[in-house]
Amino acid sequence: MINKICLAFSLLFFSAISVADTLYITLEKDNALAVVDGETGKLLKTKKLGQRPRGLAFSKDQSLLYVAASDDDTIQILDAVSLNIIGELPSGEDPEMFKIHPNGRLLYVSNEDDNIVTVIDLEKKSVVAEISVGVEPEGIAISQDGKWVVNTSETTNMVHWIDPLEQSIKENTLVDSRPRAAEFSVDNSVLFVTSEIAGSLSRIDVATKQITGKLHFKVPGVDKELIQPVGVLAHPNNKVLFVALGPANRVAVVDIQSMEVTKYLLVGQRVWNLAFSPDLTRLYTTNGVSNDISIIDVDALKVTRSVRVGHYPWGIAVK
Repeated sequence: MINKICLAFSLLFFSAISVADTLYITLEKDNALAVVDGETGKLLKTKKLGQRPRGLAFSKDQSLLYVAASDDDTIQILDAVSLNIIGELPSGEDPEMFKIHPNGRLLYVSNEDDNIVTVIDLEKKSVVAEISVGVEPEGIAISQDGKWVVNTSETTNMVHWIDPLEQSIKENTLVDSRPRAAEFSVDNSVLFVTSEIAGSLSRIDVATKQITGKLHFKVPGVDKELIQPVGVLAHPNNKVLFVALGPANRVAVVDIQSMEVTKYLLVGQRVWNLAFSPDLTRLYTTNGVSNDISIIDVDALKVTRSVRVGHYPWGIAVK
């Protein structure tokens, strides 16, 4: 009986710690990284980084954290435990957003000033390709099957479809004005793209590269000019999509099939980017102007708390 009780306790203990998560948030104005306990919302510490840190991501084994120091024209490599800077990657000028290919070896970064996507070999820490894209490249998304890398160019208003085997553009899709972020559905069949100035979300069929649906956001009581979709995040259930609406201070909950908004969630000011907790029970948002993050109960679709983290939180990664 004692052994059974001990086993049950152990299972409960490990189940409890398995859902614990830590948030890593870049602070543009502080040139720093904020570390937050995702479950309690407690700010644990901040760590100084390079100038104007923005995009960030963990290595495949989560032993390293990569951070784009935009004004230093580099991607810094941090030890994920100590958060000490242990190296740099040759990212090109003004790196902002980047994604790591599912193979864990290649990193794709948009270089806004040079109108290129730089491809970096993480093991060799060297550039393997520079892909010319449209004007002001911004968003980067990679399908989970690794077959497609897409980049959005803000001024050209295009989605560029890059073949990661050849490191070249195969097709382009024209979208609404100032596309910012892109997100593949979990089954890799659909790509969602936010257009900041148009205030819209486009659904693109991956097979044909054609737009099959479009949503223009309308928030009651909020001026149209303030509704500026940026970050977008698909739930693994392939039913729900979350879209950050910038200075509208809302996150839109979108039904993927109908392309309709089911709810608007009031968060902090100038909401930028989004991330889930590992167990998908919480959604986190970075709110640049209010200097905080919002924590959302995913099941209840309710904002449960806000946490002040520092000046101009932008990117977020969850461990």
